[in-house]
Amino acid sequence: MTPATKEEIRDAARRGLAIALAAAPFGVLFGAVAVDNGLSIAEAALMSATLYAGASQLVGVELFNHHVAPWLVVLSIFAVNFRHVLYSAAIAAHIRHFTFWQKAAGLFLLVDPQFAETERRADAGIRVGYVWFLVLGLSVYIPWFFLTLLGGFLGNLIGDPKAIGIDVLLPIYFMGLVLGFRSRANWLPVVLASSVGSILALHFVGSPWHVSLGALAGIAVAALMPIDGEESAAPIGDAIEGEA
Repeated sequence: MTPATKEEIRDAARRGLAIALAAAPFGVLFGAVAVDNGLSIAEAALMSATLYAGASQLVGVELFNHHVAPWLVVLSIFAVNFRHVLYSAAIAAHIRHFTFWQKAAGLFLLVDPQFAETERRADAGIRVGYVWFLVLGLSVYIPWFFLTLLGGFLGNLIGDPKAIGIDVLLPIYFMGLVLGFRSRANWLPVVLASSVGSILALHFVGSPWHVSLGALAGIAVAALMPIDGEESAAPIGDAIEGEA
């Protein structure tokens, strides 16, 4: 193993474990909510191991409890996870040197902070290597799985998440990620368009479709805005470091 590879592993593990620590409340929360909605601890762990997308996992277990049609659960989870399609398209240029199977394994681990850290690294002019990408992803994925188990076992002790304010963690988490990109060109108008579009969609269409429709509103505005080459090359702010 070369010194450069060792440095990649150390950097990825350090960043990944910082993200895992920040995401710990979400993992525990999901395990608790899943058990509270009728899933066994094993089923909650299986969902984290296979679906692995915190926000849509919470949407899924809430829908399970309401006994809605399976196709509606699938479509709802797709609506929330649509942003991952955008993430993979955005980082395609940074990972084009990956093989097909490397992309398949790596993109399974592509969650919000993984995307943010990949963009940050690319903006800094550092090559996004597969070892770095994989170690970063696994450093978040493995703790998430065990935190789900912990939440499942402690679910009865947590009680109603809304009663103690844990339900606000998810919006704060996403706000932190969005603010980390504030040095990007046209950031403010795109964020405003996405926010307004999401609010209107929530009012007229409903949840969880407002997530995808808000994203599409932001994309539409971004496509219409002029590109400032100097601004678009600006690195992502340090605000994303250590965030989940």
